[in-house]
Amino acid sequence: MKKLFCILILLSPLMAFAQQNEDKSFPLDYTWKNIGNAGFSADAAKYISIAVSPAGQPYLAYQDFGNSEKATVMKFDGTNWVYVGSAGFSAGTADYTSLRFSPSGEPYVAFEDYGNSYKATVMKFDGSNWVNIGNAGFSAGSVACTSLAFSPSGQPYLAYTDYGNTGKATVMKFNGTNWVNEGIAGFSEGGAGGMNLAFSPSGEPYVAFGDGMNSNKATVMKFDGTHWVIIGNAGFSTGGAGYTSIAFSLSGQACVAFTDIANSYKATVMKFDGTNWVNVGNAGFSTGRSDYLSLAFGLSGQPYVAYEDWGNSYKATVMKFDGTNWVNVGAAGFSGGEAQYTSLAFSLSGQPYVGFWDFGNSYKATVMKYDSVYMGIDEHRQLQLSIYPDPVSALLTIETPATPAKSQLSIMDVNGRQLLTRQVTESKTQLDISNLPGGVYFVKLTNDRNVTMGKFIKQ
Repeated sequence: MKKLFCILILLSPLMAFAQQNEDKSFPLDYTWKNIGNAGFSADAAKYISIAVSPAGQPYLAYQDFGNSEKATVMKFDGTNWVYVGSAGFSAGTADYTSLRFSPSGEPYVAFEDYGNSYKATVMKFDGSNWVNIGNAGFSAGSVACTSLAFSPSGQPYLAYTDYGNTGKATVMKFNGTNWVNEGIAGFSEGGAGGMNLAFSPSGEPYVAFGDGMNSNKATVMKFDGTHWVIIGNAGFSTGGAGYTSIAFSLSGQACVAFTDIANSYKATVMKFDGTNWVNVGNAGFSTGRSDYLSLAFGLSGQPYVAYEDWGNSYKATVMKFDGTNWVNVGAAGFSGGEAQYTSLAFSLSGQPYVGFWDFGNSYKATVMKYDSVYMGIDEHRQLQLSIYPDPVSALLTIETPATPAKSQLSIMDVNGRQLLTRQVTESKTQLDISNLPGGVYFVKLTNDRNVTMGKFIKQ
């Protein structure tokens, strides 16, 4: 019954190398394209979680039915999907897989670990093998809805529905030796379904969930350094909220997407304006019911939502908010068949990737990208920035062949948080980045014609 909590209880009635700035509409020659083969996993794949590495490669974590339902991670090497380490590397069945990259570029996966009494386990790939971070099964009791994120300083955090604490919300962090609670365990007033974790640009952890104490409506809480506090009102959505997904805009606003039971189970996105939670565009903007919502922001700050679209034969749909309305990105219902566990991430060029459980391909994993019909997926083909030295410890130099007027240079971390900005008019810029923690960072040059990206390593 625990498995249904993250999904059913909430639904009962019951980041160029790109040609152009995604702020403008994609051109007509763009379409949703398979990355590699459709249905590339060995067998059925559930609990899909997609992320793009600092090197620009898409990775996918999933529960692998070809390997006793254990955790598997694959990456696209430019030609094929290949295993990262061994397939089925977890001790037992892995539910609620959540994939993220550390600031140093290592892939981490969190999951509910059947091999360790259904408790939480986090593992990373060290370049050769998948190894446990701390102890396997470190939570007090069994878990569900695991959601992994990294703090700006590079600490892994995990949020989950905590059945060791009556199904309430718990967040733990790894202190270098052990997993420890951030604040108290079970800090929500009631049960917390559909847990989702993200860090604000200022470095505070936020969680969004369907709040059992408030008729399963959406609630967002943050850790203020001492306590978990409610952002705005608890249970701020009109009705019950399923598949909550939280992300931050480039300006630092918290936004939450969810299946909106009060609006015929359609998709709704709300943002916190500093006082209240307000709708982004219309509430219930999808054509029909939306499940498995995944919210992310594009490089120019527009929110995108991917979901299983009941209004289009249960296929995958992605929509973005253009500043006035929610509009389809490409065709609605673009997948070959029914798509569940939709997971959205952006490439370094600012184009969206979606991974999903593909009913049209024997329930295997498929990843698609919205890209030009004339181009492949080589993210490095139009690299225009020269960034040196790399690695760098203090003074970073960035050169570009031509810098149009009104160009803005930004430094971002691997989570897309904007850490430094400068207006530039010359082709050569030097920045002092000595105060940044060690890790992988991105450089983004934005002007009225395009967005150009590059990356570097801070020692």
